[in-house]
Amino acid sequence: MFRKFFEGWYFKHQNKNDTISIIPGVCHDKAFIQIVTDEGSYNIDFDKNEFSKGENIKIDKNIFSFSGMEIDINKPDFKIKGKINYSNLTPIKYDIMGPFKFLPQCRHGIISMHHSLNSYVDINDRHFDLNGGTGYIEKDSGCSFPERYAWVHSNDFYENCSVTAAIADIPFLGFHFEGLICIIHYKNKEYRIATYNGGKVLKCKKDKIVVGNKNLKLEICTQSRKSHALFSPIQGEMSGIIKESPSCKARFKFYENNNLIFDMESPKASCEFVGY
Repeated sequence: MFRKFFEGWYFKHQNKNDTISIIPGVCHDKAFIQIVTDEGSYNIDFDKNEFSKGENIKIDKNIFSFSGMEIDINKPDFKIKGKINYSNLTPIKYDIMGPFKFLPQCRHGIISMHHSLNSYVDINDRHFDLNGGTGYIEKDSGCSFPERYAWVHSNDFYENCSVTAAIADIPFLGFHFEGLICIIHYKNKEYRIATYNGGKVLKCKKDKIVVGNKNLKLEICTQSRKSHALFSPIQGEMSGIIKESPSCKARFKFYENNNLIFDMESPKASCEFVGY
């Protein structure tokens, strides 16, 4: 039986003061671009025929790639225009999903944990200078987001560090399990905690996540935050609503073999907690 399908890319951009995430995608009956900033969120729908994917992702006259994007949307109630270049991308060593990459419900991928930004974006009447900022790129595809999941990301630290962690309730062969994927990129070294390498969720609440495996442990404590609504896929249609916090204060403590590797606060972590 044919299953309705979605595919989307998450391009996050930050400078010292602002966070702008731009999400182009396609689903069963349309293409779309969603934007979430510290101030709010916006959704623009397009005819599905205006979407194409090859060397670049194109929606109407908007072009997205892993080297940058050009975006130009002019609607009566929303305007965005800009050109952003990416350099020094930081890919992970191998697929974040490991052996679970063939699960049909939702597949997750990380394109770059951290990279440099150059250029600008204008949103409505505000100019955002992104020169010297940092970026992050991930993607999702499948038919639906998990009914319950948590996601936290930050690369806004005083040291060379980027962290992303996701916990989700995964249906599989008639039962459910709590899946975990987590990457810590610190001082040019990659650490990974995942279900497929013995990783376990020790705690998952809206203000605290603790995950670990035999050798590694990560604690994330998040503080109060402002969240904005985004559309999410349900059976290949963008009919769900989730809340994303583009910027919140969070503390990250990372251990290897019970030794503290770092204890750092990030003023601009991003997070989603759905069903928790």
